[in-house]
Amino acid sequence: MSARVGVVVFPGTNCELDVVWAIEHLGGEAELLWHGDESVRGVDAVVVPGGFAHGDYLRTGAIARFSPVMTAIADHAAAGGVVVGICNGFQVLTEAGLLPGALQKNAGLAFVCDTVTLKVVSTASALTGLATPGAELRVPINHFEGNYICDPETLRRLHEGDRVILRYVDNPNGSVDDIAGITNEAGNVVGLMPHPERASDALLGSADGIVLLESLLAAATDRAAARI
Repeated sequence: MSARVGVVVFPGTNCELDVVWAIEHLGGEAELLWHGDESVRGVDAVVVPGGFAHGDYLRTGAIARFSPVMTAIADHAAAGGVVVGICNGFQVLTEAGLLPGALQKNAGLAFVCDTVTLKVVSTASALTGLATPGAELRVPINHFEGNYICDPETLRRLHEGDRVILRYVDNPNGSVDDIAGITNEAGNVVGLMPHPERASDALLGSADGIVLLESLLAAATDRAAARI
């Protein structure tokens, strides 16, 4: 059984086809969802990809948060469906309240485009279920507002709930606690700034993102099987 993964497109999104290619390359089925859609069309997982939703006018992700598809995504998540936000998608998920905290401008106020080393902190999420705790992954980043922040109480809850899933080995943006990715309490909604789809083939310089995408597909397949 192939998992069906919907990839959301907002005006300004530019990583949707990268995600589609990576998903299909790994044996999944991918389809594009327009931000104006009022349904996720029964997919098993949703990816909110990177880019510049609505041109990042007003505040990154703040306009995208009100797109009709976000209500459908929230319903999908509440029903246990897998949702992953990558880069701009992570920003959108925090603006929509599906993940805690916020993303602000990088420390040093510089746009960062580089390949960084991530450490797998937790496997208790739809994106890290097949990874090895402590493993280091080389994955690209490409952002100006990737500095994750949250209040001390939220950080305490993230730690206690095993919800910090990825950390930077060398923090490139100032994120609190070196956080590169987090999950919700149930583990089915995940946000991360690095781009695993850009590390899904050796020709891209790294295939370390494959374990994350395969985890996503495995979680989505489990959901599909449970609905039969």
